[in-house]
Amino acid sequence: MPPAVPCSAAHASAEPGATRPPPGIPSSTARAASSPFPTLAAVPSPAAGSRSTSTSVPFKPPARLRGRLLLAAVAKADARCSRWGTVGNPVSDADAMEPEREGTERHPRKVRKRRQAPNKLVGAAEAMKASWDLEESQPEAKKARLSTILFTDNCEVTHDQLCELLKYAVLGKSNVPKPSWCQLFHQNHLNNVVVFVLQGMSQLHFYRFYLEFGCLRKAFRHKFRLPPPSSDFLADIVGLQTKQRAGDLPKTMEGPLPSNAKAVNLQNDPIIQKYGSKKVGLTRCLLTKEEMRTFHFPLQGFPECENFLLTKCNGSIADNSPLFGLDCEMCLTSKGRELTRISLVAEGGCCVMDELVKPENKILDYLTSFSGITKKILNPVTTKLKDVQRQLKALLPPDAVLVGHSLDLDLRALKMIHPYVIDTSLLYVREQGRRFKLKFLAKAILGKDIQCPDRLGHDATEDARIILELAQYFLKYGPKKIAELNLEALANHQEIQATGQEPRNTTEVLQHPNTSVLECLDSVGQKLLFLTREIDAGELASSRNCQTIKCISNKEVLEQARVEIPLFPFSIVQFSFKAFSPILTEEMNKRMRIKWTEISTVYAGPFSKNCNLRALKRLFKSFGPVQSMTFVLETRQPHLCIQYEVLEAAQLAIESLDGILVDGTCIKVQRPVTELTLDCETLVNELEGDSENQGSIYLFGVSETFKEQLLQEPRLFLGLEAVILPKDLKNGKQKKYCFLKFKSFGSAQRALNILTGKDWKLKGRHALTPRHLHAWLRGLPPESRRPAGLRVVPPPFEQEALQTLKLDHPKTAAWRWGRKIGKLYSSLCPGTLCLILLPGTKSTHGSLPGLGLMGIKEEEESTISGL
Repeated sequence: MPPAVPCSAAHASAEPGATRPPPGIPSSTARAASSPFPTLAAVPSPAAGSRSTSTSVPFKPPARLRGRLLLAAVAKADARCSRWGTVGNPVSDADAMEPEREGTERHPRKVRKRRQAPNKLVGAAEAMKASWDLEESQPEAKKARLSTILFTDNCEVTHDQLCELLKYAVLGKSNVPKPSWCQLFHQNHLNNVVVFVLQGMSQLHFYRFYLEFGCLRKAFRHKFRLPPPSSDFLADIVGLQTKQRAGDLPKTMEGPLPSNAKAVNLQNDPIIQKYGSKKVGLTRCLLTKEEMRTFHFPLQGFPECENFLLTKCNGSIADNSPLFGLDCEMCLTSKGRELTRISLVAEGGCCVMDELVKPENKILDYLTSFSGITKKILNPVTTKLKDVQRQLKALLPPDAVLVGHSLDLDLRALKMIHPYVIDTSLLYVREQGRRFKLKFLAKAILGKDIQCPDRLGHDATEDARIILELAQYFLKYGPKKIAELNLEALANHQEIQATGQEPRNTTEVLQHPNTSVLECLDSVGQKLLFLTREIDAGELASSRNCQTIKCISNKEVLEQARVEIPLFPFSIVQFSFKAFSPILTEEMNKRMRIKWTEISTVYAGPFSKNCNLRALKRLFKSFGPVQSMTFVLETRQPHLCIQYEVLEAAQLAIESLDGILVDGTCIKVQRPVTELTLDCETLVNELEGDSENQGSIYLFGVSETFKEQLLQEPRLFLGLEAVILPKDLKNGKQKKYCFLKFKSFGSAQRALNILTGKDWKLKGRHALTPRHLHAWLRGLPPESRRPAGLRVVPPPFEQEALQTLKLDHPKTAAWRWGRKIGKLYSSLCPGTLCLILLPGTKSTHGSLPGLGLMGIKEEEESTISGL
């Protein structure tokens, strides 16, 4: 299926006055790659900052802009259509996207609301007015989101294009080129990037075991095909060049900090920009409720905080309110992170609470290198979480202010909600939303060494005391004194000294086309986390700017991922699975081709022997393109066998014609019943519920002027983002069917009702076939399809494996690991860009393309509630 062009209004990305991001990095849009297919820029949809949801409330621009924006969008779309010329001579997508890219940097000028002449659409417009006003009264905060449409040729994304996106997610538009195949809006609101690699799996695995991968396909709206992998897939997607491997990247220095640093323009310091240069009081340093929401602090009313305990602190806060330093240590249990130690220090440095805590669930990892807690230490402990909750609640006065470093993690471990907090990792603001480590601040600000490598784990009481002293230092000396220390230069000087190299020109490095993801992370003082089995480590593990954790098994990789991912801004987690054998691969390919042919085929009848064959052909061809239609004469009365080109057409024929009367006879329309179609009803239901198909509709009977007709009625199709117009590969002519992509299911349903009504007289339904799958199936060689009556029997060894349900069987592995990774994904913090990559396989016996799934956690929350 051809790539589609989104509407330009939906992709404006200018963000004046955007708040400073959490530990993620700058923002922009991306442009479309060229494509040989004619596609349509649709009517206006929500501006950047609104995100794709399942709500049916349509978008409304500001009142003063409605009339002009609508007319401008139609004129712009008409102008673009005129450049296409005939269907057989399309203009490339790159040309079509140029006005859009220019428009992203402009703001619409202010105009008065234009009076609309009465017409047949007034009723629809009035009906939408109430919902528009409601949406305007409830503005939504900006959140990172991805474009609905991927601009790829046949939905295939190369490894270099993947690298483009990953680099852009790290640095944003100010330093690296935009990705050419998708658009990432509000990149500066990303919190983390996590890439899961399922080594040994391919697109064939995913669709052969489509029902078993339920958790993943429901969670991710964006799917794309990957080319077969090279010898080192991971090195390709992070852009690792030979010159950058093993030893070229800086490693963090251990040792004293330099006392002098280059002078800095204080007005450009992020601390001055946030707090000003004058001293500030305690209340100015408190996190606002909006900041607490942004940085994922537990808050009352949040679904995930239903069982959290509120402290009794509800008094008024003043600049002389008491400060308490808090630090917690955690372990990894079967339910995730749980509390093992809490330390609370009052002003003056007195420790008022230091308790060990026995977790409720089975401990998988004591995390001794961080916590200092061992099995021997925790064995005699009887104190439970509810005990320390009760004790902490009793200790804190009504106006207490808790001070911590990444305090959100401590409060979540405590399962408590406290309204008045100072987070030193956010108080000492760093460039591009990054955070200084507590160990660095202790040395740079207070001149104290903590978390020494010769000590087993961290001392929670020492850390709590240092955190409190950092807050007191900030209040005593003010932002200007902190800015004069030039913390950013000190941190960068550490890394330069560690390598013994001269400082590099960061701008030149980042603008080089061969810049790797590792260099991008290095430029902002961050490292990549790489979790993998030891035998599958590869060359990425040898990079100095890569924190590699090697594990024995996939299970250990999963357990470590739960602990380590929250600690790193960029993580790659690799699981390894046994690839299909060449014999099984060939068999699976055959079966996939045959299965999709059979579920796209219907049998209809019985018909009378004198039936009007021409009328019957017209009837069945009215639902979609037909590849073949034959009479079945083996039965007492004639039947028809119709093989459709697309699955949607076959399903529409069944839904429309099954049980109707033809020449006085009730006919049955059904699929052939074979071992491959026994579960087709379940499969069709799951395909319709696939997150990628949500908001998409299939239409048949469209003419070559359909796109122009669509633009004449723009307000009937609010939320329309793209029109996908397939072409015949042989003659280049536009086919009689198309797919429309809307921002929400509700918008798609309204459009479907209109387009299949008496005015448009089209046939249609909700889409079933994801775009990348449609492109794959369309390219299947017809000679491989099964002749009628031939049974495909699984090889004996696979039958045996299915009967015994061995844990390492691919079907079982797909179900088990799809659920495990889905649950791990659901535990990631909101604002996490996540990619699931099935790299494909390559061997002397042939190669299989891979598959990618992609989403931003907050964007997909509603689709994974069942995990």
